[in-house]
Parts: sequence; C-alpha cells; structure tokens
Amino acid sequence: MMSWLPENISADGGDMDFLFYVIYYITSATFILVAVCMVAFLILYRQKPGVRATYTHGNNTLEIIWTITPAIFLVVIMLLSQPSWAKFKIDRPANPDVRIGVIAKQFNWIVVYPGPDGKLGTKDDVKLDNQVNVPVNKTVLISMTGQDVIHSFFIPQARVKQDIVPGRETAVWFKPIKTGKFEIPCAELCGMGHSGMNGELVVHTAESYKAFLEKINTKKSS
Repeated sequence: MMSWLPENISADGGDMDFLFYVIYYITSATFILVAVCMVAFLILYRQKPGVRATYTHGNNTLEIIWTITPAIFLVVIMLLSQPSWAKFKIDRPANPDVRIGVIAKQFNWIVVYPGPDGKLGTKDDVKLDNQVNVPVNKTVLISMTGQDVIHSFFIPQARVKQDIVPGRETAVWFKPIKTGKFEIPCAELCGMGHSGMNGELVVHTAESYKAFLEKINTKKSS
C-alpha cells in the first residue's frame, strides 16, 4: 500500500501500520479538501470591478458541521487505536521469553544480558555495546534507563519507539518474526554526537541465539 514504510518484522506491527494508514488517509483527504476549497474561494470571491464586498457574521449550520465532523473522526480514531495502544504501551507481558536491559548514555546503548543464572539485574549480567540480540518468534521485553539526558530507543522495523528518561525506567516489548539485522538509532536529539548513536538489532534463529548466549557467558567467566 505504501512501499516507503520500513519492513515490518513484528508480530503486532500490522496493527500499528493499520492505524497509520487510517490517520494518513484521513489527514490527506482533509488537506486536499481544504486546499481545493481555499483555491475555489480565491477564484470565486476575488475582487471584481464594480462589485462591492459584502460582510457576513457566519453560518451557524456550517460551523456546527465543521466542528462535529472532525470530532467524530477523532473519536473513531481513538476507539480504533485503544486496543493497539494498550497492546504496545500498557499491557506489559508478565512472562516474556527474553528479558534484556538497555542503558542509554551519550552516545551509545549499553545492552545488558542475563548471565549464567538466567536472571537480569544480578552480578553475572553481561554488558555489550550497541547490539541487541534476540531470538525469532519469542516475546522480548527490554527494560531501559538513562544515565544523562533524554534518549529515544527506536527500531523502525519492529514498530518500537520509546523515550528513555534519566531516573525513570521505561520498557518496550515486541515479538520478532523474521531473522536479520536492523538499525537502532536514537530518535531524540541528545547532544553533539547524536547522529552517531546507532545500535543494531540482531534477530537470531533459536540455534544461533543459544550459541550467542553460550559465547558471551563463556567470555564472562574466562
């Protein structure tokens, strides 16, 4: 429908795309209608020799129509977006398959993986820079904190974007359905090195993810 959108690799990304299409087409149609009316009015009501301008105090019926119509569209958009908003931003998975931590700082992502004990937030955690490794077809929960200024964790293909605010924990969750490597830019201006704050999402097969965990845990223990 719109090939310039990034490829979707998230199980729930279709819901996000649907809302985008709805809002895009409604606002596009509104823009075209307003632009056509503006051009028409410029032509129809331009200054004409021998014709004096007349003044009006408005039309209550028209004012009601152009107030109620946008309100109806906004209510429809709100109702359509509520389930998806809850799925992406409110209903955090209670038992995700994978838990990862991300610490944002100028100008990189510190990615924290559980160590041999399989628990995040313990002494044997493993930290890597700028690379988020996850298995395909598994629900991933990423808990995020910041060390300095506001950053924004953005994975366009996974339809994930969340601000990271110092002193506050935020989170994103998604289920990747395709293996590969995908960009993780910072989407919030965070300083002079902002443009270079760029990480990578690596979606593994089950076998390669197991090998990745074994590799980082072996390196940690050596």
